[in-house]
Order: sequence, then structure tokens, then C-alpha cells
Amino acid sequence: MEFRGVMGGFYRISEWIMRLSVINVLWIICGIPFFVAALPMFVPNATEGDIYFAFMLMGVLAPFTLFPSTAAMFSVARKWVTGDEDVPLFKTFFRGYKANYVQAMLGGLIYLLFAVVLIANFRFYGNQSGMFGILRFLVLSISVLLVISLFHFFSILTHLHMKIWQIVKNAVLITIGSPIRSLSMIVVNGIIFYVSFFMFTFLIPFFMGSLMAVTSFWHFHQVFGKLQDKQQALLAKDQEGEARDELDEQEAALAAEQPKRDDLSDYASPDKSDKA
Repeated sequence: MEFRGVMGGFYRISEWIMRLSVINVLWIICGIPFFVAALPMFVPNATEGDIYFAFMLMGVLAPFTLFPSTAAMFSVARKWVTGDEDVPLFKTFFRGYKANYVQAMLGGLIYLLFAVVLIANFRFYGNQSGMFGILRFLVLSISVLLVISLFHFFSILTHLHMKIWQIVKNAVLITIGSPIRSLSMIVVNGIIFYVSFFMFTFLIPFFMGSLMAVTSFWHFHQVFGKLQDKQQALLAKDQEGEARDELDEQEAALAAEQPKRDDLSDYASPDKSDKA
């Protein structure tokens, strides 16, 4: 039964609320060790040592729990953005979890290594003065680029078949090569994160992750579509150039063949005179 008009609009909204909330809950369940490790940060009387230990534990658990769970969530978001809205949620989520677990885990370890290096550099330059103190802003800028590339990483992981280093490299290249889309994506995701944590906390268990996944993959899909159009245009030019080269070769062959025919006619004319 298909609803139309106002009822149809309410039905579509409720349907999307259900889809987003189901995927977000599955995301939290599959990454529950990571989220449990983050709980001490929200305790009112948490000390700096508790927060530091929570961060360390979250970093250790993220590659094995959060990253595969996020990859599974992006697998569903990919289906939605590419037009397959009625995809089975549970089946698609856990299929994406299983298929992308190893690469998601390896990617998590790589990004964890990047994060450790950047944090160490930020703390080192933060205690310096003068020119060395200014370098902490450079480290902070690189950190922002790394966070943006992380969203592209999950989009590429679920959309293309590549090796892990190619995924990381292309995630960074897309971040740098498409600054407007990347900036738009991180701003929208930042708004979702801020609203979820500081205004409407009920969004965290039901909508925050799934909304960020859909937003991130939509931005990536726009960039990827433009890259495909450029590639097709270059391919068409190459094919046109090859056709022109082939035509030029044929014309050159004909041009080279014409003098030979003239030479034969020249050799034939004395024979005729002899017979005469």
C-alpha cells in the first residue's frame, strides 16, 4: 500500500527515521568496547589521568571495533546514496562488516599511527616558543586534513576495490584535491557532532553516526562522479586522437602509394611505344 500526499510524506520520514536509527544502533553494538572505554570521559568527577587512560584505551580498541563497525555502516550508506533505498539493513550491514573487517582494521592501525605521531608533535611544539611554537598550528592543520581523509577512507573502502595503502593515499589526495567538498563535509559533520553532544544527546545512540555516514558518502560520491566524468572526457579525447592518428596513417599510406602508381604508368608508356 502506497501513501500519497501528506500521509505519504509522513510515511517516508518515519521510514528514514527507522533506517537511520537501526543502522546507528548496530554501529554502536558492534563497536561497544570502544564506546564503553569512552564512558569515563563523561563522568563528572573524572580526573585528567582517567581521561588520558580512556583516550589510550579507545585508541587501542578503535582499529578492532570502531573501524570495522563504521565500515559496515558506510556500506549501508553507500547503498542509500547510490539509489538502493530498500536494501535489507541487517544483511547489508553485517555483510559489509565481514567483507571489510581486515582492511578496516589495517586502516585503523595506520590512522592510529598517524594520530600518535601528530599528538606527539603537537605536544612537543606546544611547549616550544618562537618559530617552533608556531609549528603546532601546522600540526593542527595536518590533523584536520587527516580527520577529513578518514571519512573519505571509509567511503573508498566500501565503494572501490583497492589495496589498503591505495585507499589511504587516495583518501588523502581527494581531501587535498577537492577542498570545497571536503570542507563542506567536515563542517556538516561537525554540526551533527556538536548538536548531538551539546544540544540533543538522544541523537548519539540513534542518529549521529548514520547521519555522518550518509553525509560523508554523499560528498564523496559527488567528488567521485566528477572524477569519472573527467576520466570519460579524457578517454573520449584519447579515442578521438587515436582515430585521427589512424586516419592520418591511412592518408599517409595512400599518399605514399600514389607515386608508385605513377611510376608504373611511366614504365608502361615506353612499352606501348615499342609496340607501336
